[in-house]
Order: sequence, then C-alpha cells, then structure tokens
Amino acid sequence: MSDLHQALEQLSAIRTQVARDTQFRGYGPVSIAASGLLALAVAAVQSHIRPDGRDFLPFLIVWTGTAAIAIGLTALETISRARRAHFGLANEMILLAAEQFLPALGVGVLLTGVLVEAAPQQLWMLPGLWQLLFSLAVFASSRCLPRQIMAVGVWYLAAGLTCIVVQSATKTFSPWTMGIPFGVGQLLVAAVLQFGFEKASEDAQ
Repeated sequence: MSDLHQALEQLSAIRTQVARDTQFRGYGPVSIAASGLLALAVAAVQSHIRPDGRDFLPFLIVWTGTAAIAIGLTALETISRARRAHFGLANEMILLAAEQFLPALGVGVLLTGVLVEAAPQQLWMLPGLWQLLFSLAVFASSRCLPRQIMAVGVWYLAAGLTCIVVQSATKTFSPWTMGIPFGVGQLLVAAVLQFGFEKASEDAQ
C-alpha cells in the first residue's frame, strides 16, 4: 500500500507541475466583460442616488454586493470553460488560478476590517488600496495568461495610486473611484482573453 500511495503522490505532483506550465484558458471574456459593465452601471446609479459620497456603509454594501455578483458570474464561466479546455487537468488548473487571486482577496477583506475598527478616518483610501491589491493578483496570474495581461496589472496599479491622490483632497467615497478603474480594467481583461490567446496560438504555429 505504501508503494501505491507513493505512486499516487508522484502522479499528483506531475499533474500539478503540468498545470503550472500550462496557459489557463478557463477565464471567459463574456463574464469578465459583464463584470466591467456592471461596475460602470453601479457607479452611475450610485452617483445619482447618493451624490455626496460621505457615508461609508452604503458604499461598502453596494460594492461588496457588486463584487460578489461579478465573482459568481466569473466562477461559473471559469469552471465550465476549464472543464472543456483542460479536460483531466481542470481541477488542478482551477485550484492554481484560485491560489493566485485568493491571497489578494483575503488581504483586502482583512485590510477593510482593520481600517473600519482602527482607522475609520482613513476609509476613503480603500478604493485605491483595493485596486492596488487587485493589480498584485493580476501580476501573480500573468504567468499562466497571455503576456498582454501585464498591461492590465499596470492599469490597476496606476488607477489605485491615482485614486488615492485624487481622493485625498475630499476624503469622500465617490462611486466612480470604483466604477471607472474596475469597469475599464475588466473590459481590458476581457479583450486580452479574447484576442491574446488567439495571438498566442498564431505565434505558436
């Protein structure tokens, strides 16, 4: 039984290594583009309903809900596409993709909680900080995606820094500090996924 157990462990290690060396084609441009359009739409509605942007709780609730919807749509399409594109390696590929984003997501949740409890006067920085964390997640995923995805990471990095600088003057919660960076950023991701893989396939031929 020990030999069988060792053989299974070696097989699992080989499958994981193969997954690490394979481009991940599970992310779908449709759901990601939809999440970008959703961000822009939510920002437009929220800016009309609450134009002053001084209350953090409604801002947090709206954008947490928006993020949950976007993550749910992306997860559904990702699982479906990965099972078609990667066959027997689908589970390994999905887990590796999740490992690249979960640290940034977890840090974002913890950072939000810490600022709420310890430094509520600095909560206005959160949109910019969320974008900076998202840029790190994009950079972490760049190894298994088309190389053009690096430009998206740069976008989120620049957007996050710009957001902090701009909002430092008013210290309010403008919906557009979320809508524009994430709306444009997700549309850029969708474009990279739609055309980047096709370009990579042509280069390989």
